[in-house]
Amino acid sequence: MVSTTRAGQYVEQSSGYKAFIPNPLPPKPEIHMDLEMWNLLSQADRALGRLDGSTDALPNPDLFVFMYVRKEAVLSSQIEGTQASLIDVLEFESQALEPDNPQEVAEVVNYIAAVNHGLERLTTLPISLRLIREIHQILMQGVRGSEREPGEFRRTQNWIGSGGCSLTNATYVPPPPHEMNQTLNNLEIFLHDTTPIPALIKVGLAHAQFETIHPFLDGNGRTGRLLITFLLCEQNILKRPLLYISHYLKRYRTEYYDYLQSVRDTGNWEGWLKFFLRGVYEVAQEASMTARKIVNMKEEHRQLVLNRMGRRSGNVLTLLESLYFRPIVTVELVQNIIQLSYPNANTLVKDLCDLGLLEEITGQKRNRAFAYQPYLKVFQDF
Repeated sequence: MVSTTRAGQYVEQSSGYKAFIPNPLPPKPEIHMDLEMWNLLSQADRALGRLDGSTDALPNPDLFVFMYVRKEAVLSSQIEGTQASLIDVLEFESQALEPDNPQEVAEVVNYIAAVNHGLERLTTLPISLRLIREIHQILMQGVRGSEREPGEFRRTQNWIGSGGCSLTNATYVPPPPHEMNQTLNNLEIFLHDTTPIPALIKVGLAHAQFETIHPFLDGNGRTGRLLITFLLCEQNILKRPLLYISHYLKRYRTEYYDYLQSVRDTGNWEGWLKFFLRGVYEVAQEASMTARKIVNMKEEHRQLVLNRMGRRSGNVLTLLESLYFRPIVTVELVQNIIQLSYPNANTLVKDLCDLGLLEEITGQKRNRAFAYQPYLKVFQDF
């Protein structure tokens, strides 16, 4: 059994409950890099390299990033109980339909904004407590939990457990505020420390430590998962924000929480890191396959249009290209994109429907919306 104080210790508070106070990173004794750990690290590193290379080969990498960010935003929010789907978000962004669940869609849209803000800030600001607060403020703006001090580290005790549980019977109680600030400072020191350590090991340690500190009253999970992406981009492991691990963490949600808790209870950092590295490998593999599917599909659909539309294919191809950034459209949107009259835009949409590339999704005669279903299916399947 690994020492139970390796990751920190449970300290009884004056009110009678026990809160966990994490030790500074890196762990002591240091991470045991056995053969399995080295193999997992090697696999994950190679998969990330292939992912970077496969997106470099895309004619327009941004179109892949565009949808990938949205898929990750949906999955990360769903881990926290949000029910909004990828289609809900795309419909909202295209202004084609009013969502049935506007608050939940807003949570996902905030996540997308937080990704974009964080990546832009990384050009001038290292990952720091300041940047983490900025990200959190955007995530929580105007949505569920927005009354709980967005962008501010908590000043009261929080806890994790089933609905209605108290501090004394909670599953986990993070450090109280007076201890929390020091643990956050220790985490920032670790992030900036230049002591050599495999990058993915460092990212895995940082994510687990952030979730253990749980510095906000709400939104810690989403913020901590974003931290993974930002660390990978900051350290130039990925040029683009394409390793979104929420798909893996949602699929194995129980194991995810159990491994984090085992770090606190038994100091089992190795178990968590192996689970994390498996996830990096799986998600990077899936992302590379998705990139290849899109390249092949894009060329296949271009050829289909050229073969079937002949000299009329110009506007159809222009619209098809725009669908990679806006896969749900209305005739009015097509009018604006291609600068056509309404009847001509309507004909263009009908042409793509006849080719099986667009599909009407509203079931209405007026205010109809159309989806580029083959493209959406690539992301829905994965």
